[in-house]
Amino acid sequence: MDVQLEPKPKRRKYLVAAAVGGGLMIATLGLGRLKPAAPVAEKQSLLMDAVKRGPMVFQVRGTGTLVPLNVRWIASNSDARVERILVWPGTAVKADTVILELSNPELQQASQDAMWQFKSAQADYTSAKARLDTQLLDLKASLASAKANFSNAKMTLEANEKLAKEGLVSGQELARSRSVAEELTTRFEIERQRLQISQDTLKAQLASQEAKVQQARALNSLKSEQFNALHVKAGLDGVLQQLPVQVGQRIANGATLARVAQPTPLKAELKISETQAKDLQIGQRVSIDTRNGIVEGKVLRIDPAVQNGTVLVDASLEGTLPKGVRPDLSVEGIIELDRADSGIFMGRPVQAQSNSTVTLFKLSADGSEATRVQVKLGRGSVSSIEILGGLQPGDQVILSDTSQWDGVDRIRLK
Repeated sequence: MDVQLEPKPKRRKYLVAAAVGGGLMIATLGLGRLKPAAPVAEKQSLLMDAVKRGPMVFQVRGTGTLVPLNVRWIASNSDARVERILVWPGTAVKADTVILELSNPELQQASQDAMWQFKSAQADYTSAKARLDTQLLDLKASLASAKANFSNAKMTLEANEKLAKEGLVSGQELARSRSVAEELTTRFEIERQRLQISQDTLKAQLASQEAKVQQARALNSLKSEQFNALHVKAGLDGVLQQLPVQVGQRIANGATLARVAQPTPLKAELKISETQAKDLQIGQRVSIDTRNGIVEGKVLRIDPAVQNGTVLVDASLEGTLPKGVRPDLSVEGIIELDRADSGIFMGRPVQAQSNSTVTLFKLSADGSEATRVQVKLGRGSVSSIEILGGLQPGDQVILSDTSQWDGVDRIRLK
């Protein structure tokens, strides 16, 4: 008779442990081969757009301010002290309105000295002219006397020559008459040449004296203008905008005293990013948003230099301006660079650059998930960008910042 033996308790314990360990190992290997679950994103929190085909407008946007076209900066033309301020910023002024008064005792004395020097030079010129005219008259009188003596001697010689033929005048008398006529002829020629030379000399002397008068006149005019400029005038019909001085302040030569501008016409000074300014051209259309209406205009000037990563662009304002438009008003401008009759484009993704390659999440047909795809971009505009490859019209893409999912190629949407 066979007797059934009971397994030993310790052996059974080892077999159970081995079976459990093997199962855990198989489960771990299986889980390791599974892909991680795709992260979930809220659909309502994402900015999405569909790829379209059609005409496209290429634009750039810039911010800036409105500035007057006619502006006058008033600078001091001498060292001075501010005595009185007669007009304050914001006041309408005429060209001859005195804005402030300056003082400079040394300039006042210099202006008076220049005036007396000018008068003295004028008196010297008048005296010299009278003296030279007298000398010229004396020379003309000497020439006239020499001419009269020459004429008398010539007539005497001619008469003696006739009488000598008839034997009424001796040969000695005829020779004497001829000698006198020759002498007076030479003297007349000398006096004539002397008068000619003296006239040229006297003209040069008078011109020298006149130059001194002109020099004194210019100095007097300069000092007079500098002295009169101590009464600082607007020089332009408009509005006093800036007055960066105070009563009692010492002003250096060339220092800015005031800024006067005409309220109209205005232009917009827009700052365009240097990366978007390469296609800017004079005459391109501009839409200026004044926060109270849109004003159309054109590009007037493009600054050749780059400052702080931007290019300054001047744009005109055409047509009737909205209410509230004034100098220094903050505005936004959109410049139209080009138009394409047909192209594939979409809304501009966050941080997307023109003519670059990026990765975007494209939605599935049912919109339940999005898969990462590589997209080649072309020219960009303010709110849209051209697509050169990677997407087709009708595709839905996520435009929002997706950097939080850089490590995954697929996300679920709910």
